[in-house]
Amino acid sequence: MSVTPSADNPEDSQAVAAVLDDLAVLAIRRLSTQSDLSLTATMTLSHLDRYGPERLSVLAARQSVTQPSMTQLVQRLEREGLVRRTADDLDGRAVRVSVTDAGRALLAERRRRRRERLAEMLGTLSPGELRELTRVAGEFLPLLRRLLESTADE
Repeated sequence: MSVTPSADNPEDSQAVAAVLDDLAVLAIRRLSTQSDLSLTATMTLSHLDRYGPERLSVLAARQSVTQPSMTQLVQRLEREGLVRRTADDLDGRAVRVSVTDAGRALLAERRRRRRERLAEMLGTLSPGELRELTRVAGEFLPLLRRLLESTADE
């Protein structure tokens, strides 16, 4: 069920939370493609691409999975040539994982296809609707980024 927050009640965080939840679910459903990569695999690759090499334990914690599960995922991604594992310079017992050029290319292609689908959807809007959505998105995105980045370290 979709809930629209009232401009008269800006403290209605439950209504805003419901709208953001709907947005997330719709985006995942409409923009995800059927592929051999799970959401966790895609998010792991994206994290490595954005933040650089990480220890397996950090990746597991970031994705909220067990270390053995992350080890299996990284082994599969390594077999597919999407990541590389190396010994940690500071602790030879630990493993650091980095994304390969093939992994970056896969992420770029997925991003391109997502944006292409979005452009097709936006093409169904009237010019006025597109202007309004552009205006709202310009205000909404910085707030959402700040909100999500402030909670990412928790």
